Amino acid sequence: MAVTAPALTAPPEIETEPRAAWRETWRRFARNRPALSGLVVIILLFLTALFGPALAPYGYAKTDLDSVNAPPSAKHWLGTDDLGRDMLTRMIYGARSVAFVIVIVATVSLTLGVTMGALAGYFGGATDTFISRLIDVLFAFPELLFIFFIAATIKPALVNNLKAFAQANDLQWLVEFVRSGYADYLVVMLALSVLGWAGLARLVRAQFLSLREKEFVLSAQAVGVPGHKIILRYLLPNAMAPIIVAISMGLGGIAIAEGVLAYLGIGLQPPNPSWGNILADNVGRHWRDWPDMLWLVFIPVIIITTVVLAFNFVGDGLNEALNPEL
Repeated sequence: MAVTAPALTAPPEIETEPRAAWRETWRRFARNRPALSGLVVIILLFLTALFGPALAPYGYAKTDLDSVNAPPSAKHWLGTDDLGRDMLTRMIYGARSVAFVIVIVATVSLTLGVTMGALAGYFGGATDTFISRLIDVLFAFPELLFIFFIAATIKPALVNNLKAFAQANDLQWLVEFVRSGYADYLVVMLALSVLGWAGLARLVRAQFLSLREKEFVLSAQAVGVPGHKIILRYLLPNAMAPIIVAISMGLGGIAIAEGVLAYLGIGLQPPNPSWGNILADNVGRHWRDWPDMLWLVFIPVIIITTVVLAFNFVGDGLNEALNPEL
């Protein structure tokens, strides 16, 4: 009697542990309604920044002299300013400026903060002392005073050098970049990045100091794993949760800092639109017209507040989702 072999069936697909962990993290995050709403606002912000020229109904500098200081209407959904420029268009282009600063400053701050904090926390000794004292020096300066100092000393030299370099090498695109005023944004990004990495570096240093005495790190050191591989493979992945939370909550601070600096006249200059200089222009000219020009003041304030709250809500949601103690 012939014996037939049992039919072979494919083993059930087993979900890998990292994938299951991220699914569980997302499930916990999605339960937080304010955090989910904040994520939607952030996605809309970056989509608006990415597709701004296609979404804007007019040019940001286009004037309509027949609709000066016009209230919101079907033609101008958010009204117009005292030059007849469409407020919706200018707010859309202002979103591009905010998103650009957030991305650049967060990238530079994350790179510097994680690198310096990891070096200080893992190697200790003279490296830790030097980096810690550097962080203390940055924290010792008042933020606005430090930014004003950079703007007063570095900004003219930076803009002049860029202009001279562009003209000497016949780089027309760089000449237009400097002439448009966007070179001033380099000063804002430089100042915010210099100030932004110190707090993150202190957080990463503290995480590494607690993790480097764990058994898995000591075992890796005992078998001769190089220090950079221990940092990248063992320490950094285990310290990512608080880093992600800190970055997400810090993005709102970057957005409001960009607005405050533009409001004070540092950064992108008119007629280039930025939420800060739009607010400064409207408040400076129309505060006496209260409440007739209400929309020109409240629309920028409401949008800036919504974006900052969205980043804070997302940070709180990530903290609840990634913090094992919660």
